Amino acid sequence: MLGWAITFLVIALIAAVLGFGGIAGASAGIAQILFFVFLVLFVISLIARGARSAK
Repeated sequence: MLGWAITFLVIALIAAVLGFGGIAGASAGIAQILFFVFLVLFVISLIARGARSAK
């Protein structure tokens, strides 16, 4: 998931350099959403792993 976020971030940067504002904004928004979903899933997996090892 982090790979997809980085991919959309790169697309947004390239589109911004080339002057495609709409595509850059949409790609940056998608990258931001994917990054936060990745963070939430990462924290959930850390909590689950900690709970499993505590038993």
